[in-house]
Amino acid sequence: MTPKEVRKLNDEELDVEIERLKRRHFELRTQAVTEKIEDTSQFARIKKDIARLMTERNARRRTAATEA
Repeated sequence: MTPKEVRKLNDEELDVEIERLKRRHFELRTQAVTEKIEDTSQFARIKKDIARLMTERNARRRTAATEA
């Protein structure tokens, strides 16, 4: 997910996407224990996407707090 795509999401979509990615990350960790994962780069990509989304969400909250 690119930063441009992240900025296009509204607040509710950000929260939904963060939860979806956290769930996917958990599923991957579970699979890593129980079976062989072919593409281990998924872990880093998902973690970076979660960080991108959370950074945008926090920036929006800070902006909203300073405007109020």
